[in-house]
Amino acid sequence: MAFQVVAGMFSKVLIANRGEIACRIIKTARRMGIATVAVYSDADRDALHVEMADEAVLIGPPAAAESYLRIDRIIAACRQTGADAVHPGYGFLSEREAFAKALQEAGIIFVGPNPHAIAAMGDKIESKKAAAAAGVSTVPGHLGIIEDGKAAIRIADEIGYPVMIKASAGGGGKGMRIAYSAGEVEEGFRLARSEAKASFGDDRVFVEKFIVEPRHIEIQVLGDKHGNVIHLGERECSIQRRNQKVIEEAPSPLLDAETRARMGAQAVALAKAVNYDSAGTVEFVAGQDKSFYFLEMNTRLQVEHPVTELVTGIDLVEQMFRVAAGEKLALRQSDMTLDGWAVESRVYAEDPVRNFLPSIGRLTQYRPPAERRDKGITVRNDTGVFEGGEISIHYDPMIAKLCTHAPTRAGAIAAMSDALDSFAIEGIRHNIPFLSALMEHPRWKEGRLSTAFIAEEFPSGFAPPAPEGVVADRLAAVATMIDHLQNQRKRQISGQMAGRAVTFDRTRVAVLGQESFTVEVDEAQGEMQVTFLTVEGSPGRLVILSSDWKPGQPVWAGQIDGEAVSMLVRSIPNGVVLAHRGAAIDVRVYTRREAELARLMPVKTNASLSTALLCPMPGLVRTIEVKEGQEVKAGEALCVVEAMKMENVLRAERDATVKKIRVKSGDTLAVDAVIMEFV
Repeated sequence: MAFQVVAGMFSKVLIANRGEIACRIIKTARRMGIATVAVYSDADRDALHVEMADEAVLIGPPAAAESYLRIDRIIAACRQTGADAVHPGYGFLSEREAFAKALQEAGIIFVGPNPHAIAAMGDKIESKKAAAAAGVSTVPGHLGIIEDGKAAIRIADEIGYPVMIKASAGGGGKGMRIAYSAGEVEEGFRLARSEAKASFGDDRVFVEKFIVEPRHIEIQVLGDKHGNVIHLGERECSIQRRNQKVIEEAPSPLLDAETRARMGAQAVALAKAVNYDSAGTVEFVAGQDKSFYFLEMNTRLQVEHPVTELVTGIDLVEQMFRVAAGEKLALRQSDMTLDGWAVESRVYAEDPVRNFLPSIGRLTQYRPPAERRDKGITVRNDTGVFEGGEISIHYDPMIAKLCTHAPTRAGAIAAMSDALDSFAIEGIRHNIPFLSALMEHPRWKEGRLSTAFIAEEFPSGFAPPAPEGVVADRLAAVATMIDHLQNQRKRQISGQMAGRAVTFDRTRVAVLGQESFTVEVDEAQGEMQVTFLTVEGSPGRLVILSSDWKPGQPVWAGQIDGEAVSMLVRSIPNGVVLAHRGAAIDVRVYTRREAELARLMPVKTNASLSTALLCPMPGLVRTIEVKEGQEVKAGEALCVVEAMKMENVLRAERDATVKKIRVKSGDTLAVDAVIMEFV
């Protein structure tokens, strides 16, 4: 539907950002009839947001400090193009009071909150004071100097157990104790003071409430320039890795209507206290008992805003444009309802099996699942990349934000599993296998979440789960179907010698890693029947498949026993790699005789990590810390490799002697390149 321009609405907006959020803002601006200007660095000349915008302006070299963070160049681009408004997206300059002020002084509309609100919420200590003054729940604690153990016990009794005793000058876990009783407070106070004195030369400690199994829940607020503020419900963001959100959802499986109303009312009270006049987020840490305490306020559009849009039906970017232009909110709190459930998965260019190290390179294949809205299911993909594009070392490695919406949480999770199984990416490493495994995790499905979820459930890092049960059967059946189709195709190649027609043995052996499935194949009326034999020659369980998949397609999609199923397909010599529900495995399909011979073939093994140091990610060698012939101890630094502006120190895994160094400082390395050898 065409947008009707209202009095005061700006005609052209500059997006002071890049990647998926710039593309997301351009989509709404285009729908509203607002012309768009993209800015870009030298590294983003061919970026998708540059292609999508009506105009584009080069603002500097790849380094963000010399391009996307240059206020003067952003304002100059506005002058050059006649843009009368700027949307900052998230990150970069989005929460800089100085940026909002500079635009204000230049007579350019800032599509975001007023500078005062940004400043008030930007200081963590001051924001907590403002929250407390507005009646918002804050973490109970005593920030003053505590003289002795008895005083500490008295304070802990008032706060309620458990409590955290922290060194005032602490860090790295030093001078920190959790106490569940008065006796533990007295001992913890003494130990925390001692550690603090030894580590920091400062023995001051304070006490605050310790939240057991905390959850991260945030409230979306929306205000205008006329004093109106409403909230749009909550998002649960507890699935985090190293404080980086991985999966978000709306609403939260923890909250009930009463808690949601109380949390929302507090978020609105805080927003009104600072005269908030845009989209923003009030973040809370919540206990499993539904208690909640103010954490901080983000004075910008959040990365995870799509899940709120999906459950409310409200375009937050459109609302930001409208209130920035001076319109009153057309929405009232009583209008707000939450419809169904939405889940967002952040797809990153990182290798989950290598401790999530960043991955860079060209997207030789990028085929996201089709965006759709039918049969009660919505699939949405916010992205800023394209097939053939490059994942740069200079910026955040986000590839896409994949979102699904359904009437129920279970339905949204199932839709996400299907969508991830249909997301084909090649050329770089990515975290889709990890996201798929998370979707299948029982604790996630049950909603038993905390910010420690990933650390607790994947304590040794991530390894793709071995396929078993229904997943293993599906992989074996699909691999058999693919092998059968490819054999049929080969028989149709022209120029073959005439003679007796080739016939296929109906019995096949599908090999998944160390497991073999003996199956029989039949075709009937466009379907393929794969029978898993329990005993040679005896009928076993039957799987019926139908699909219009053709060789070369990266996604197999079809029906298995009447259920819609998708899985990723990648050809390898004499087989395929299939990925489904987090499991990814090489699958080869043989005749029985071929299977017997294959068992006799030697197995190729990778270079031993005990005799060689391999580069864990594409990167630049910054320094070599050792010399040939040098003896090294386990844990000793061997070299430093830089990727995505992060320096990664590679260390010896055991005591050894450096035999040969194969690289030098300044070399660019691929994944698994040999850096040095040991004896």
